[in-house]
Amino acid sequence: MLAASLLTLAPLVVIEPPQAHAQSELRKSFPGRRVGGGTRGECASRLLAHLVPSSSVFAPGKARFLGVLEGPSAAPSPLEITFRPLSDRGTVDGSIASGQRRVLPASAPGITLLTLPPVKVPTMWESSYICPGAAATSTPADPLNFVAADSPPALSLLVMEASKDDEAVQASLAKLHRSCGSSVPREEVGATFGLADLITAQWPERIPVRCPA
Repeated sequence: MLAASLLTLAPLVVIEPPQAHAQSELRKSFPGRRVGGGTRGECASRLLAHLVPSSSVFAPGKARFLGVLEGPSAAPSPLEITFRPLSDRGTVDGSIASGQRRVLPASAPGITLLTLPPVKVPTMWESSYICPGAAATSTPADPLNFVAADSPPALSLLVMEASKDDEAVQASLAKLHRSCGSSVPREEVGATFGLADLITAQWPERIPVRCPA
C-alpha cells in the first residue's frame, strides 16, 4: 500500500516531443540579428529590421506573414531577401525550405509584408540591401557564416512551433496587414516591435505599409 502511495505521489515527467525540443535548443543558440545595416556608406548604413521577436527566432503561424522595416535614405537601394534551410536537408516540394530569393525594388521608408509558403524545416531568413558596386554575394557553405563586411544583413530563423512571443508578433503582423496600402504611426511601430530607440524624428510620422503580390 505504501509503495502504491509513493507511486501516486511521484511527479509526472513531461517528455517534450523531439521536434519541439530541437526548436527550443535553436531558440537558445541561434546567433540571429533582427536589425541589419549600420556600417559606413549611405546604402550599407540604412536601417533594416525584421519584425520578429528580439531573439530573432520566429514561427510565422497559419497566416505566414513576415514584416520588413526599412528606414529613411537619401538614395534607396533594392532589398534582397533570401530563405534557405538551416541544414542541407531542405525539401524540394515548393515549401520555403527548398530555398527562395526575392528582390524588392528600392523604396521609401516603410514596412513591407510578405506572405510565405509553408515553413516545414528550420529556415534561415536573410535580408540586405543590394548596394551599388557591391560584389555579388554567394551562399556560404556554412549556413551560420552570414557576416558580410559591406552591409551586415538582418538575419532570423523561421521555425514551426510558436512561442508566446511569436503569437504576439503574429497578431501584430495581422493587424498591420489590415493597413495594407495605408500607413501607421511610427510610435506604434516602435512600441509594438521593441524598436522605439531606432525610429527617430528623421522618420515620417506615419509609416507606409506595403503588401506586394
